[in-house]
Amino acid sequence: MKAIHFGAGNIGRGFIGKVLADAQVNVTFADVNEPLIDQLSHAQSYKVKVVGNDCHLDTVSHITAVNAAGPDVIEQIAHTDLITTAVGPAVLDKIAKTIADGLTKRFESGNLNPLNIIACENMVRGTSHLKEEVYRYLSLSHQAMAEAYVGFVDSAVDRIVPPAEAANDDPLEVTVESFSEWIVDQQQFKGEIPAIAGMETTNDLMAFVERKLFTLNTGHIIAAYLGALQGYETIRDAIEDPDIRTQVSNAMRESGEVLIRRYGFDRAQHDAYIEKILSRFANPFLRDEIDRVGRQPIRKLGPNDRLIKPLLGTLEYNTPNQTLITGIAAALLYINNSDPQAVALQTSLKEKGVRQTLAQYTGLDADGDVARRIEQCYQALS
Repeated sequence: MKAIHFGAGNIGRGFIGKVLADAQVNVTFADVNEPLIDQLSHAQSYKVKVVGNDCHLDTVSHITAVNAAGPDVIEQIAHTDLITTAVGPAVLDKIAKTIADGLTKRFESGNLNPLNIIACENMVRGTSHLKEEVYRYLSLSHQAMAEAYVGFVDSAVDRIVPPAEAANDDPLEVTVESFSEWIVDQQQFKGEIPAIAGMETTNDLMAFVERKLFTLNTGHIIAAYLGALQGYETIRDAIEDPDIRTQVSNAMRESGEVLIRRYGFDRAQHDAYIEKILSRFANPFLRDEIDRVGRQPIRKLGPNDRLIKPLLGTLEYNTPNQTLITGIAAALLYINNSDPQAVALQTSLKEKGVRQTLAQYTGLDADGDVARRIEQCYQALS
């Protein structure tokens, strides 16, 4: 089986690329980083340090690489069995035309074998979004062929892959946590679902998308923003602060109450899931920097993202949300002069104030009770 994976960065190599290669899939990485592509093409393997209760070093093979902006990737798409991505939500739109060009070549060459595309991003229904963008570049006849032969499969992904200094001066080596979760919507595949160890299928993807978003992502970002206020540098430093750990745990339980009511998750099992995530944040082998997690606060304050969406759920079910309110207020206080979104957020706060800024970026009613509570918490924290 052959796969093209867009994104040869740490997440691409350390998570999905590794899962595919470990399943004996022949993986071609596609990226625009020419030196990285040259290194992968030459070595055709790389090391992954897996850290959990202990550390071990794996070798990933069965791989090569091409330039995502060159003609070779179009040819690859015409003949591959699977396309995956780990490029970040903002880059999905940029690779859509490349994928469309590859599909056009595929159809015009007569290849009607099933092809499945899976965007593995921190984004709700990211593949469905990618499909819309790809179709913008396909003719109506090729859109019809894509409907028949191409599966756009949504997924939920979870693995912490922080930037790390490679050991032994190896620029390809990447460090990842031992935990990983890749869940895909089995109803969206075309042809047979590939048997890939580490890829789980479900008929109820949104339950797992929101479980991850409301728990891992919510807890991660609140640990980052509360940690930043205390001057900590890493998530582990922050979560080892008893007060922050308590607040992060409480926030995940507030968002978890929404999940339990919405999807019927078992309460004891979800509590265990929360404790597992707290232990992941405290992993002594991972240097997960607060500025990596906290960057792009405007995106993370979006109405469908990790802070506001669970808050809206608590309003829907009339359940407690004070710690989520605290996390949102802490997000408004995030300072990072090297992050354009953080700078823009602070500019808006100075020019428009808290409640108008919330209305602009979160969709909350500036005159509503929730915006007033966030403003009060913001003032208390500052």
